[in-house]
Amino acid sequence: MTNLILAAIAALIVGIIIGALIGRSGQGSSLRQRRAEQQAEEVRNEFLRYQAQVNEHFMESAHLLRRFNDAYRDVNQHMARGANRLCNDEECMAELAEETSRKRLEEVGEDGVEPPRDYAPKTSGTLSEDFGLKKGDKAAEA
Repeated sequence: MTNLILAAIAALIVGIIIGALIGRSGQGSSLRQRRAEQQAEEVRNEFLRYQAQVNEHFMESAHLLRRFNDAYRDVNQHMARGANRLCNDEECMAELAEETSRKRLEEVGEDGVEPPRDYAPKTSGTLSEDFGLKKGDKAAEA
């Protein structure tokens, strides 16, 4: 009978030790899981803060650009009113318009660059099929 009691006590002790080991291994994974959840929550909160900062930045930028455009429009209107009030002479206005158009033409001439054309020059006809081809190229195509 004593052997049976000793065997039961030994089995109880071994069971407690095995239970403690299994319990600890389960706690380790749950601790890791809790840490991972905390890190995910921190990353989520950081992302939300960053997103709020970006939204705030663009809202402030839009507000500043709107103020800038309003100020530009006010300056432009002021200059136009001043020009109309101070230069109401028709002759002066015509000369100013002519000078402006002449400067635009000179700017194109100085650079030697003109905008691309979507038509052929009048010498060979509008949308001519052989525009831009050399005479030797035309014979090679035929």
